[in-house]
Amino acid sequence: MSKPPLSDPHARAASDSTGSAPRDGFADLVPELSVSDIQASLSFWRDLLGFEIAYDRPDARFAYLVRGRLQVMLCERNGRWETAEMQRPLGRGINFQMVVDGIDTILSALDGAKWHLYEPPNEVWYRVGDRDVGQREFLVQDPDGYLIRLVERLGTRAPSSSAQR
Repeated sequence: MSKPPLSDPHARAASDSTGSAPRDGFADLVPELSVSDIQASLSFWRDLLGFEIAYDRPDARFAYLVRGRLQVMLCERNGRWETAEMQRPLGRGINFQMVVDGIDTILSALDGAKWHLYEPPNEVWYRVGDRDVGQREFLVQDPDGYLIRLVERLGTRAPSSSAQR
């Protein structure tokens, strides 16, 4: 039987931890996602998207995840920092673009888990200044509905009239 999450913020922050800080240091911007079920979220982020737990605080139901240079924190909802009623899908109005070396392995894992894609993989070219920057991308929602855009970079090219925003 699991323990209820700690309610005192200081106790949560100081609760026992496993692991250590990310090998390459902490990123300058790391989103912390409030999740409904930390285990379901870890299964998605770790097992399907390929993130690893750098460190966690199990009693606080918190995990700090890394995948290469990507970093994200997951914390099971506890009422703290909820500025309004939390309704699914969470994270409305935002998608988290995450650059990975290749999207095929992730797509295979999601397909094997029969996980629905929000938007299938496609190649897009975005105008950036006087160049087009290409990426192969797809979108998927995590168990709480956060929209994740996984991207494989394709490089740059001279502008074309079909570039997308």
